Amino acid sequence: MGYIQDARENHVKKKVEEALRSKMKQKALKECDRYTAKYAECAAGKTLSVVWSCRQQAKELNDCLHQFTNDSVLEEMKKEYMLKEAEGSSRVQTA
Repeated sequence: MGYIQDARENHVKKKVEEALRSKMKQKALKECDRYTAKYAECAAGKTLSVVWSCRQQAKELNDCLHQFTNDSVLEEMKKEYMLKEAEGSSRVQTA
């Protein structure tokens, strides 16, 4: 029952989830900006060789992005959203 209850508590509409994913990605890109810049600097002027020439920079960028774009981060964002929604609806009911 615990799993089903958690699923119900964290369920959000598809559009809301898409918006949360977009927000999560934006935050990740902002937080990992220096790694993005390092990768872009390495890739400048290269074509196919970027794959092996910039492998280290790509790994650093992916590792950074993964810190901010994973299932646990999304679930935490859903919980925060649901709490805000619950606060908003309780205010309406008491008003």
